[in-house]
Amino acid sequence: MIILPAIDLKDGRCVRLRQGRAEDVTVYSDDPVAQARTWQEQGAEQLHLVDLDGAFSGEPKHAEVIARIIAELHIPVEVGGGLRTDEQIARLVEVGVTRAILGTRALERVETLRPLVDRFGEVITVGIDARDGFVQVKGWVETTAIRAIDLARRVEDAGVRTIIYTDTATDGMLGGPNIGAMAQLCEAVPGCRVIASGGVSAPEHVRALRAIGAPNLFGAIVGKALYDGKTTLAAMMAAAREG
Repeated sequence: MIILPAIDLKDGRCVRLRQGRAEDVTVYSDDPVAQARTWQEQGAEQLHLVDLDGAFSGEPKHAEVIARIIAELHIPVEVGGGLRTDEQIARLVEVGVTRAILGTRALERVETLRPLVDRFGEVITVGIDARDGFVQVKGWVETTAIRAIDLARRVEDAGVRTIIYTDTATDGMLGGPNIGAMAQLCEAVPGCRVIASGGVSAPEHVRALRAIGAPNLFGAIVGKALYDGKTTLAAMMAAAREG
């Protein structure tokens, strides 16, 4: 299991939102590229990037900054936020992204996933954001009637091999992940690697995820707890590697 530090981009800065609310924002850095280098220097194996402005507007807004970050680092970088078209994905692939994360598009046009996987392979990743088990889209401002597990199964059937699952009620709250929901999702899609997101903020949370015993639980994304100094990347990575 690996730990992925998160960089959320809004108005050109590195921020964190509380439960995804655009109005509840904390700015942590005016230089996202420098922040990305810092995580790499601290030993990060991979990096998670989200274009928040892109997620809310429906089209990428930080393409230049993201390209600079990817160029600066030698570790894999995954990117999400506002990816709606094949061309937007292709541009990310051109600058060296490891995983392009689709959210709203995956729900609204799940039939397009198979052609994307055929074209881009394992770059195509789906982010499933859910609250009380139901999928949220468009920057978490809309909750659908689609169950997260049902969407995950359709995504797996389409050939996608990585799913990032976020429990939006726990995101940014520092209270720990939704272990039950994560276990159910991992069990539902045995052919996919699952990356946990939302509330993972202490070494004991990482241990709790590992205790699920799911062989396909690939990693966990950590954001606010690192920026607030509640834990360190080294401590989280050590917990991920125990045993």
